[in-house]
Amino acid sequence: MSSDLEVSALAINVTIPHELRWTDTRRGEEFTLTTLNVRLLPDGRLAAKAYGRPVGGGRGAYVSFPVPDRPELAALVDGAAGRAGALWAAHRGLG
Repeated sequence: MSSDLEVSALAINVTIPHELRWTDTRRGEEFTLTTLNVRLLPDGRLAAKAYGRPVGGGRGAYVSFPVPDRPELAALVDGAAGRAGALWAAHRGLG
């Protein structure tokens, strides 16, 4: 039965450690990026987008930013995916 189930999305949210955070600008507003959303694509590759809060305060718009090509961020994504896989594999069923 499990091979017949269609799973449409696998995604995790990962807090970016303070020392790895960066800022980026969108629509004239600067954001500090604090969270990664990592998705497992159907072909087994990972995709990641960053989200954060406006530097000036407030909630701001929910907009995504590309993740810079930095080895330490790639390692964070890879480590988080491995950790999530282990947690999923060890699940104990519904509540």
